[in-house]
Amino acid sequence: MKEKEATRLNKLKEIEKGLYNKGFKNICGIDEAGRGPLAGPVVVAGVIMPKDSMIEGINDSKKVSEKKREKLYDLIIEEAISYFVAIIGQDVIDEINILNATKEGVTQVVEGLDVKPDLILVDALTHINTKGIPYDSIIKGDAKCYNIAAASILAKVTRDRIMRQWDEVYPEYGFITHKGYGTAKHIAAIKEYGLCSIHRKSFTKNFI
Repeated sequence: MKEKEATRLNKLKEIEKGLYNKGFKNICGIDEAGRGPLAGPVVVAGVIMPKDSMIEGINDSKKVSEKKREKLYDLIIEEAISYFVAIIGQDVIDEINILNATKEGVTQVVEGLDVKPDLILVDALTHINTKGIPYDSIIKGDAKCYNIAAASILAKVTRDRIMRQWDEVYPEYGFITHKGYGTAKHIAAIKEYGLCSIHRKSFTKNFI
């Protein structure tokens, strides 16, 4: 690993290092993908990485190419102490709103981990049910914390794979390119073809 990358990763792990020094052992990072799109689920991932983990390239998923994210996904799940991915569908999002759906995903992740964390680091969310496990909410945590960055990659890759599958069912909407986000092409397709089964009705009422 080049010195520049090692320096970047060490900086990304500064918050975790401070927590390890305080005695925490299993730190879980949690992040989501898909709060903003007009279609598809919101995906919430949680991962506990080993204390000495230094996977080259781990970063906020938005700063990593799709091809690189796929490779990192495999490296992360191979090295993780524990991980879990929750998928909250568009029907639930429409029923309880996107914020509550995301919070529900966090709770499902905590329940799904096969190793109980002693601390959870979550990107920006507050007032969440972590089943009694203490948590810290960190603004832009996916760019500041190694474990949250790893979780962001698991969430993004999982959701992109789901949307690629839906593209095969509904090719006219172009999900393979925009992954359900509200691009001009996507909105034009909604106006031409109407809504499909994975559209969030609470997000798209202004376009039909």
